[in-house]
Amino acid sequence: MIRVLVVDDHPVVRSGLTGMLSVTEDISVVGEAGDGSEAVALVESTRPDVVLMDLRMPRMDGVTATGAIVSGYPSTRVLVLTTYDTDTDILHAVEAGAAGYLLKDTPHAELLNGIRAAARGETVLAPPVAARLMSRLRTPAAPAAALPSPRELEVLAAVARGLSNAEIGRELFIGEATVKTHLQRLFAKLDVDDRTRAVTVAIERGLLPSPGR
Repeated sequence: MIRVLVVDDHPVVRSGLTGMLSVTEDISVVGEAGDGSEAVALVESTRPDVVLMDLRMPRMDGVTATGAIVSGYPSTRVLVLTTYDTDTDILHAVEAGAAGYLLKDTPHAELLNGIRAAARGETVLAPPVAARLMSRLRTPAAPAAALPSPRELEVLAAVARGLSNAEIGRELFIGEATVKTHLQRLFAKLDVDDRTRAVTVAIERGLLPSPGR
């Protein structure tokens, strides 16, 4: 019997996954968590074989939780299940130690097989994710200095939502002048001249999620 912990901040998603897995003969759901912090605590108390982990959640995100679980409970495998398939999301999850990365539109049978494969110690990747990783490996990496920092990407994500510099400053608790500095650095790193082009290039490079994701 494969012991599974379901982690997602949407109760409807958790309920749906739990219902689907509970009627599977060789899988037992041992718990549900609504964020990464709760997931880490439940891994300690339930010791699951596999954790189905969403990425973007409050309090503690899925990548941080994955790193904590993999380092603290090496016998537990973390299988990411998310709607996000940007290069940044995939690489951060893999670097944190995730055993696999599946998308939420994965067919029922493939998800069950992915859980079983992860429990056996195998790596599980959705075809689009595998394709992105291969493309990334074939593309020469940009120099570290040319990659936007996490804070710069936070600023750019806010720009993508249509916020002004003043609104971004209030949301991120930084001065408007600091916002402008981050944007100037982003423009240089992305080789662009304006905010709209910066957002477009970041999405093309997988640094930001596509609109609607």
